[in-house]
Amino acid sequence: MKVLLPVDGSELSMEAVRFALRMRQGGLSLSAVLANVQEPASLYEMLVAHDPDVIDQVSAEAGLHALQRAQALLDEAGVDYECEVAKGDPAHTLIDISERFGCDLVVMGARGTSALRSAMLGSVSNEVLHASTVPVVIVKPVDPEGV
Repeated sequence: MKVLLPVDGSELSMEAVRFALRMRQGGLSLSAVLANVQEPASLYEMLVAHDPDVIDQVSAEAGLHALQRAQALLDEAGVDYECEVAKGDPAHTLIDISERFGCDLVVMGARGTSALRSAMLGSVSNEVLHASTVPVVIVKPVDPEGV
């Protein structure tokens, strides 16, 4: 089964990767697509950088950096995976990636690293849940008190 694992560098996105690995330990045949979506540059960033190629390069490097911890976990577990760093609206871009790579399942965290998006109670995961043509597993934060 090919699983899309959106990774934004947050601990919750890493917990989603660990959840997918637990499913594999339970017997699921698993290959993965690690995806990171960079939001488009702000007007301020475009004015300061003066060169759109610099913004694209920095964005791509940030995306690759965000995937490193997830790659290490998958390497350690011996899971085959592909990586995709894209730019755009996170939810719609993740749906596009899922379709383009032929994913059978999406496993993602309920909230990402963006403060605004966290305030919206997981708007990206909610939008992916409703727009995806394949099943979506949303991994919630672990309650530290175990309640």
